Amino acid sequence: MSCEHLICANCNGPVVEGRCAACREAKARVHHHPSGLTPQVLIAIALIAVLCLLLAAHVLP
Repeated sequence: MSCEHLICANCNGPVVEGRCAACREAKARVHHHPSGLTPQVLIAIALIAVLCLLLAAHVLP
């Protein structure tokens, strides 16, 4: 999502310019990128682990 076309209800300016505290907070919220592991990454890691275990069980007698 982008804040290019959002207009602040507080100062009536474009949010992207960050004229007031409300603009800056909204801009930060829109552009916030979560740190750490996302659910998609955790699922991918779990699937890779399961595939490795299945491969090891098949290869090793």
